[in-house]
Amino acid sequence: MKRGGRMSEYHEPVLLEQVVSSLIRSPDGIYVDATFGGGGHARAILSKLSSKGKLLAFDHDPDSARNVPDDTRLTFIPHNFKHLKRFLQYHQGVPADGIFADLGVSSYQFDTPARGFSYRFDGKLDMRMNPTRGVPACDIVNHYSETQLSDLFYTYGEMPDSRAVARRIVMARANNPLLSTTDLVNAVTTLWLPHKRNGQLSRLFQSLRIEVNGELEALREFLQQSTEVLSIGGRLAVISYHSLEDRLVKHFARAGKLDGDIEKDFYGVSLSPFRPVNRKPIEADRDEIERNPRARSAKLRIAEKIK
Repeated sequence: MKRGGRMSEYHEPVLLEQVVSSLIRSPDGIYVDATFGGGGHARAILSKLSSKGKLLAFDHDPDSARNVPDDTRLTFIPHNFKHLKRFLQYHQGVPADGIFADLGVSSYQFDTPARGFSYRFDGKLDMRMNPTRGVPACDIVNHYSETQLSDLFYTYGEMPDSRAVARRIVMARANNPLLSTTDLVNAVTTLWLPHKRNGQLSRLFQSLRIEVNGELEALREFLQQSTEVLSIGGRLAVISYHSLEDRLVKHFARAGKLDGDIEKDFYGVSLSPFRPVNRKPIEADRDEIERNPRARSAKLRIAEKIK
């Protein structure tokens, strides 16, 4: 149970068994849940740990703190996982035996209109993971230039018609500022045929969310710091939901570098500090997708630190 409601209302954990079975190598070890959210994965990890085991959990969304279980083995850290190394050092969490991150937006966040993450509900155009910090999406929509918006939608939403989308937004905001999710949807929705509309709106909202929260920059920092805090034999497990994230994780799991280029020594031996545990990403089966449609796009990649 979470304080003030059920954890299941917050988020159903994706690929739960696969994450836990791949991550936990020793029940006495130190583990990290870098994206605590509803606490589903964290509870499953705790269930596999002994009384000597330790779990450190990060989440900068203030609402996630309501889900923290009463367990002395768990230390909750209310900060973004881009601060991984600093807080693990502070809480004696180095070296860690396993680090996990689920990069998706929780069901709770999507389904709370006031958070502004979904085009399906009318609410403030916010999208901040931590509503007390940073700039909301409405500021970006109303103040970025047409070129800036176009570049944003093309880069983070992979939208081929990004220029037309940006033009529509600039035209609409000239009459009235776009302050709600409905304002934004109404400004652009006629650009697409009905059967393509939801997919394009998802890409649009995704691009804004990534910009608002600096998600790719945070992921890059998190991945690079994981090398410094994992023990030899420790594992990094990451679930991603779109190609921009998955590409970074794939490259890092393969090469220990964000660009994916494997450095080799004079004899041609790889210098990568990681070994991919799974060559292809682990995906949800049909039963899980039917139970939890948001698992459809999830890709789990696991890497083991070898040097």
